[in-house]
Amino acid sequence: MSKKRVEYSDTFKAEAIAKVKENNGNISQTAKELGIPMNTLANWHRKAERGVLAGTQNYNSELIAALDEIKDLKKQLRIAQEEREILKKATAYFAKNQ
Repeated sequence: MSKKRVEYSDTFKAEAIAKVKENNGNISQTAKELGIPMNTLANWHRKAERGVLAGTQNYNSELIAALDEIKDLKKQLRIAQEEREILKKATAYFAKNQ
């Protein structure tokens, strides 16, 4: 028997983080009041502190865009490195057979 994954809206997350601040940073008490798992709220709190939780005061859309661009560039770099290795092996193979 598996548990159904609950999706929370960005506004709910932002309100939960605001409630944590009202409770002087007490995550466990806030989680009990809201009826959500403490780990979930702790994860949201960490994301809010880093500025990557949408709807919170520290949210920085430019930071998110930069992180997405870095992720894409790393993927492109990995592909280019794999292609380079393949071309090196092909060059060595054809040079050996001439």
